[in-house]
Amino acid sequence: MKSNILKYLGVAGLILNLSANDIYTVDDLILKSLESSPSLEISKSNYEASRSRYDTAFAGYLPKVDLHVSAGKAGMTDTFGGSEDMLDDTVILGNLSLKQIIYDFGKTGGNSDSFKYDSTSFKFQNIQDISDKKRDVKEGYYNVLNAIALISVQEENVKLNKAQLYRSQKYFEAGIRTKIDVSDAKVTLIQAKLELKRAEYNLRLAYAALDETVGFTELTRKYEVYSKALDLDNLYTSLDTYPLDLKESIISAYENRAILKKQESQIQSSIAKEDQRSSAYYPSFYFNADYTKQSVDTFKEFTPEDQWQASVNLDWNIYEGGSTSTQTQETKINTSISNATLIDFKLSIKKETTQAYLNVYKNKDSVELAQSLVEVSSEKFDQASKRYEHGLSDYIELQQARQGYIDAKASLVIDYYTYYIAIAYLDNAMGK
Repeated sequence: MKSNILKYLGVAGLILNLSANDIYTVDDLILKSLESSPSLEISKSNYEASRSRYDTAFAGYLPKVDLHVSAGKAGMTDTFGGSEDMLDDTVILGNLSLKQIIYDFGKTGGNSDSFKYDSTSFKFQNIQDISDKKRDVKEGYYNVLNAIALISVQEENVKLNKAQLYRSQKYFEAGIRTKIDVSDAKVTLIQAKLELKRAEYNLRLAYAALDETVGFTELTRKYEVYSKALDLDNLYTSLDTYPLDLKESIISAYENRAILKKQESQIQSSIAKEDQRSSAYYPSFYFNADYTKQSVDTFKEFTPEDQWQASVNLDWNIYEGGSTSTQTQETKINTSISNATLIDFKLSIKKETTQAYLNVYKNKDSVELAQSLVEVSSEKFDQASKRYEHGLSDYIELQQARQGYIDAKASLVIDYYTYYIAIAYLDNAMGK
């Protein structure tokens, strides 16, 4: 008997374990997004592709070695034998050539440096994309928590309205209140249930948005976010204080924001392209070597079997219709645009950081006031309930007090999570 009980308990435990969803904290979701997000995979692939382009450009420094092998038939008149007859022969030919740049006044170096800084630019773009993803995951996470908390508020609203309907019916049966109070109580209960249903749908929508942000592709959600019940009486005192002031936040943004480092790399890339274009005014020196080996039978008396050649060469484009001058001027303009864009980015980041910082403290103040509003609204609702119970007020006053109390609690929840979303935006503005 005991063994059967243990067996049933084990099966039940297994079933519960299989049906249980994973529980993710915000840090778990961020790590999951780094693994699963398609947008981050695209960003990473763009960086890896840019590294390959740099490797291709850097290959210009290295020798170019080509091998050519051919085998076939050849024919020619027997000029050396004094005959007009056509002679044919089997020819096997092998050719090995080498070309090595000696000096080209920055053509290869400028091209290589340009791709190197472009690759660095893609790297910092990837870092910025990761920072943006962290911000978006945090926002999605807090939106889910907000939706969960609002469901609790609306459940309390339904509970209060059910209690009021029961009380109105008892008062009506006792002849204390009229039928209209019962009808009003039914209306407000249906309205409360409707708000609860909307809150439940809003939670599903919040999860759908979080799925997209993190990169969950499953048709059925198999996870829950980690959440704990809020102590609405002490939300303000539980808020974290941001450790930096506004000036420190802006300085940190200038030092750490990846988008600025990306733009600095693009400036270096423009300068490298400028050097590359300017080098077109000058020649290129390179070393060239060839070795050819042929194998023939009939033609061997007048066809060399081995040949080689080695030379130092100079290539110099003397005139190209003015294109070198116009291209050089264009790269100088692009460098100037890149420098101006960097300044524009700094101004934008200063504004973004300032706004994010002020939003943090604006929402913190909102939480404090919303906390006070809940306390006052609760007192008013309690007073209105007593007045209604003693026949000193009508149902409308009671309903307004109850709805004011519920609205105040909902606003407190929204302001609380908006505060943490504001911190996520400030962290992102500072390059975290």
